[in-house]
Amino acid sequence: MSSSHGPSILNRLRLGTEFLALYGGGPLLILMERRAGLLFGLIWIAALLAFVWMRQDRPEPHQFPFEVRGILVRFAVLAPLVVLLAWCLWPDTFLSLPRQKPLFWLMIMGLYPLLSVWPQEVLYRAFLFRRYSVVFGSTERTVLASAVAFGFAHVIFLNWIAVVMTTLGGLIFARDYGRHRSLKLVCLEHSLYGCLIFTVGLGRFFYTGAAWHHG
Repeated sequence: MSSSHGPSILNRLRLGTEFLALYGGGPLLILMERRAGLLFGLIWIAALLAFVWMRQDRPEPHQFPFEVRGILVRFAVLAPLVVLLAWCLWPDTFLSLPRQKPLFWLMIMGLYPLLSVWPQEVLYRAFLFRRYSVVFGSTERTVLASAVAFGFAHVIFLNWIAVVMTTLGGLIFARDYGRHRSLKLVCLEHSLYGCLIFTVGLGRFFYTGAAWHHG
């Protein structure tokens, strides 16, 4: 009876279990092993497999210039707040990366969107929405699940600041992706905030080396 109106309860249960194993078990496995190579390898292998699986999908139509404008306007409003927060709470490390290691900072600005943002957005937005929306039943609940999963993934850094920041960021990215369904746009948005975080000195909260060596 349920097949004519949607997936069966059994299928939703199977997908829900799969979701928990991937988005819950994956970060916990990385945290148990604490190997940077495993983190990089797993996220890239998973993202490439997910991307190939979705290759036949056609993105939903969206107004690209309008969406870009909205992303930039929001960033113009929120970026000064992030800068002010970093300057007030952690003045000793404010702008530490561009000031102390300008070449390394430039390398991060160039490579971060490709090496880090793209696989994360494939897994936590495009693939999650495509495969698991049926589990949550509505765009709003899928947006929330994406944000929570994205925040939980950052428990590997062993600090609550990374988890809170990425949950809030994930909520913004997922809400926008739920509307425009564009991987390019959500990668642009994620890259803007990620590069800002590394620039103002908050990148240390997203560094496995320091976290795992203290763990």
